[in-house]
Amino acid sequence: MRSGQEVFGLPPTSVDELRIQFPALSRSHVGKAVAYFDGPGGTQVPERVVAAMADYLVNHNANTHWSYPTSQETDAALTEARAALADFVGGRPDEIAFGANMTTLTFHLARTLAARWGPGDEVVVTELDHHANVAPWRRLAGERGITVRSVPLDPETGQLVPGALERLLGPRTRLVAIGGASNALGTVNDIAAAARLARDVGALTFMDAVHYAPHVLLDVAALGVDLLACSAYKFYGPHVGVLWGRRAVLESLDPPKLDPAPAEPPEHLETGTQNHEGIVGAAAAVEFLASVAGEDGARRDRLAAAFAALHGRGQHLIERLWEGLGGIRGVRRLGPPPTEPRTPTISFAVAGHRSEAVARTLAARGVFVSHGDFYAPTVVERYGYGTDGVVRAGCACYTTPDEIDRLLDGIESVARR
Repeated sequence: MRSGQEVFGLPPTSVDELRIQFPALSRSHVGKAVAYFDGPGGTQVPERVVAAMADYLVNHNANTHWSYPTSQETDAALTEARAALADFVGGRPDEIAFGANMTTLTFHLARTLAARWGPGDEVVVTELDHHANVAPWRRLAGERGITVRSVPLDPETGQLVPGALERLLGPRTRLVAIGGASNALGTVNDIAAAARLARDVGALTFMDAVHYAPHVLLDVAALGVDLLACSAYKFYGPHVGVLWGRRAVLESLDPPKLDPAPAEPPEHLETGTQNHEGIVGAAAAVEFLASVAGEDGARRDRLAAAFAALHGRGQHLIERLWEGLGGIRGVRRLGPPPTEPRTPTISFAVAGHRSEAVARTLAARGVFVSHGDFYAPTVVERYGYGTDGVVRAGCACYTTPDEIDRLLDGIESVARR
């Protein structure tokens, strides 16, 4: 059994203070406290998020834009939520739209953009991406005659092939759709460089920030992107999606909508009645993240301090996990090492053992991990695991060194069989 109670990047009591805010962490399975490594598929939720959603439903529940108190309170809550998510991404409140999830928002956005595209126009995607940032654009090939080109993945590095994006761009490129970080490998892409290349040929950049957002502070101005989507349930919130767009870009869009619905951005991108309690919960999740750096001061400043601390701690956790996996015979680690830009998420395979069997064995020890292709089948296929998938473990703000050790001990037990 490995030893160590180190807490990196935060004061010694902070991790315990964070953990006590998550009711799910009190759960036990087979007589053991559950260690959640399934965050890349959806993190656990702190009490303050649950309380905010419950308060909305109990005390303020109404539809919008009417002249009675609960409707006006709902309008105010959504206005505040746009402000909170604007602080989260570094944009403006009038650039934030909400939807069911990133996938639904991206399909809607793709059709909206494609209304002004036609045969010969091109969209560039990547092999590293979750297919929520691939399928909506590929759909346009059949519907609008759009050509979709794909930046290849280099399995040796777990990164996109250097120079490949630039070689695929040209005068007919209309959009570069690229993920900030791979939900399968943890690879972090150089989005600012990709956006510069896209601008050079007059193309827009759409960033899938779903896996990036929980781990790296978003700054849409520094990244240089035009559109960005993420999902609150990956950063300690409920199941709701968020779309940011540069104001000028949003104003240029003519999305399909009901005639009486708002015609101005960002609401013109929101079809039907929204998940108001989910939106309130997303704002509460942003407040939770900011609270890691304290309750005083501007929210954006507190978010910056909190992400810096959490990133430092996550880096030490991923180094511990990466090195530990490397010391287990029969384990193959996928993706870049911790010396390269990456999130604290690792996918791996255990020789002679199916990914589902590994996950079941770990669950029997109270350690919850994901298995399969994580809707990133191209990545998994490029590593030769297309039929079975791989095992994925992700560290969250509540992950401890002891939980890393429990995971490694479980994998060692599997590998010895």
